[in-house]
Amino acid sequence: MWFPEREFFMRSQGQVRFIKISSRLQMFAAAIAGLLLLGWLGTMATVAVTHYLSTRERLALLNREAQVASAESRVGAYRKGLDSVATDLAKRQDVIEKLVQAHVGDLPSDARPGETVSDSSNEAAQTIDKVSMAVPEAAGLARLEARQLAFVERMTRLADRRAAQAGLALRQLGLNPDAMLQSLDDRTAQGGPLIALATSANGKFDPRFQRLGLSLERMSALRRGLAGVPNYLPASLEYISSGFGYRSDPFTGAGAMHAGLDFKGPIGAPIYAAAKGVIAFAGVKSGYGNCIEIDHGNGLLTRYAHMSAFRASVGQLVSPGDVIGAIGSTGRSTGPHLHFEVRINGNPVNPRPFLEAIPHVLEKAGSAAAASQNSD
Repeated sequence: MWFPEREFFMRSQGQVRFIKISSRLQMFAAAIAGLLLLGWLGTMATVAVTHYLSTRERLALLNREAQVASAESRVGAYRKGLDSVATDLAKRQDVIEKLVQAHVGDLPSDARPGETVSDSSNEAAQTIDKVSMAVPEAAGLARLEARQLAFVERMTRLADRRAAQAGLALRQLGLNPDAMLQSLDDRTAQGGPLIALATSANGKFDPRFQRLGLSLERMSALRRGLAGVPNYLPASLEYISSGFGYRSDPFTGAGAMHAGLDFKGPIGAPIYAAAKGVIAFAGVKSGYGNCIEIDHGNGLLTRYAHMSAFRASVGQLVSPGDVIGAIGSTGRSTGPHLHFEVRINGNPVNPRPFLEAIPHVLEKAGSAAAASQNSD
């Protein structure tokens, strides 16, 4: 019962008085208090809603005023003449080019043998002359268009050259750049609104802008692939206790394929991510013990085995040098070490060409393939 009958006593000047409060009186007092509380909450809610509606209406009015001001300013600018519009756009183009140069350096203007990027400078000059004669007031816009097309062609050259550099680096590591570009042909899981860019008067895409888009995609894909190549030593190097290739198995003594490199180290020593990627597996694998796999994209995966502890979880994004685990001797192992593998489309490849990109990283390795003690 919420409101039981209560009895209190008061002592005053040697006399004791008893006061009895009935259940009905308690319920009445609680009801009065509840009504007062509800009234106060209702008042506060009304004030809050009124303030919210007032603020929203004021913001909506400001947005409408901004849109009207923007539209009116642009209409007014065009009414002043095409030359003034061309001047404004040229200034904007100056800012764009300066921003690009600040991040990527000077854009190449020279054409190299074998490059297929067009050079429309002569054609653009003729177009400017023709437009200037036929529609003098549009001469400024014609000059701006020519400048933009030249800018697009130079950007395309830069993208193509950087893609070629990335492709060469991948080939030197024994990787196939073309395999990393296959994702560009996959359009089975893409979508979004159509935002037409740089169309001509007849509504078709300008081929030079299309070419730039393809070149940027190619450069981005190859550079992403290069970023996923192992480039960070996965453990502090005491020495390589066993190399990649055929060796005498430490348990059976028979010849067996060793699919990675073994880094000898103490239990608990940190293990590092060799490249940027996503943790694809963290658990126990037969023979490997506690194991982590990192997916670097484009079919490239690194595997870290015999760990004593995990420091990363599935789905986690990692960068080169992030700690993902600790050296141990779990699984099929004769002593504490890290077994490190690089796999491309599921097939093991020698990690050495990747790690040797780090200056002096394997100087102490010596003839690692011949050493088999303390190996897995």
